[in-house]
Amino acid sequence: MEQAGVRGVRVPQQAGPGAGTGVVRRNSVRGQILDALRSALVGGELTPGQVYSAPVLGERFGVSATPVREAMQQLAIEGAVEVVPNRGFRVVERGARELAELAEVRALIEVPVMLRLARTVPAARWSGLLPLAEATVTAAACGDLARYAESDRAFHGAVLSLSGNQQLVQVADDLHRRSQWPLVSGPVSGRRADLVADAAEHMALLEALVAQDLGVVRRLVGEHFAGAEG
Repeated sequence: MEQAGVRGVRVPQQAGPGAGTGVVRRNSVRGQILDALRSALVGGELTPGQVYSAPVLGERFGVSATPVREAMQQLAIEGAVEVVPNRGFRVVERGARELAELAEVRALIEVPVMLRLARTVPAARWSGLLPLAEATVTAAACGDLARYAESDRAFHGAVLSLSGNQQLVQVADDLHRRSQWPLVSGPVSGRRADLVADAAEHMALLEALVAQDLGVVRRLVGEHFAGAEG
C-alpha cells in the first residue's frame, strides 16, 4: 500500500536561534511534534483509516523518526491512532455510534457535576471563566478546528476543576479529547456552523451560571451534551 502523505501539517515556530527554519529544536521536539499531530488530527490533515510511518512524518517535520514515533505512541494511548506492525500508525476511524457513546459517557460524568456546581459556586468564580468561553466563540467564528478543540476542552476543564476533583478532570478531558478526533467528515462550512452553535451554548451556559438560574442551567447542559451525540 502506498504511504499516505501529509499536507498542511506544521510544527509551531520556535523563538530565538533557528526560528523560521522549520526545524524543531531538540529540547522540545517531542512535545512540539505531539502538538502538531494533534492539530493535524483535529483539522483533518491526517486521514482516518490511513497509515502513516514515523520516518515519512519525520522527514516532513525535519526531525528524526524517533520523536515522531514517541508522539505517535502517546496518541495510541489516547486512542487517536493504532499501531500497525512494520508499517506505522493508522488513524482511528470513529463511527457515529462510537461518538454517541462517548457523548453519553461524558454527559453521565459532567452533567451532575455542573448542576452541583451551579448550586454552590459563587457568581464571581463563574465570571472568571468568561475569557475561556469567548475563546471558543472566536475560534468557531474563524473556523479554526484545532484551535476550537483546544479552547473547548479548556473551557470544560476549567468548569470541572471548580469541583476540586483532579481525577474527574483528567478522566473527563481524556473522554473529551477522544470525542474530538478525528472529526466526523463533512463540509467545512457545516462543521463551522456546528462549532458556532456549540460556542454560543458555552456563552449562554456561563451567563446562566453567573445568574444562578438553575432551571436554565439544567436545560442548557442537557442540550449541550444532547447536541454532542448528533
